[in-house]
Amino acid sequence: MRLEDALFNWLQIRIVADARPEDNAAKDTLAFFEQILREDHGLSSFDIEKQDETMLHVRYEKDSRSKLQLFPRESGEQLLRDIIDNPKYN
Repeated sequence: MRLEDALFNWLQIRIVADARPEDNAAKDTLAFFEQILREDHGLSSFDIEKQDETMLHVRYEKDSRSKLQLFPRESGEQLLRDIIDNPKYN
């Protein structure tokens, strides 16, 4: 899995886990993607640094270098909207 894809998947599930703290499946999935980012891609840290009306800013550190990746906010929040809109998951 490419780094950008792993970061995006982590971002989506992080948003879900933050919005649904009782959702153990979201917590487990978040831990899975955190492991991928650390072990497969060598990231030492990663977090949502900022969000504005259109973008989500993910700051991460790799090889002692800080980098910033931007994702469209609408795309990043899509998984949470899909879960909320589908009563099967609520």
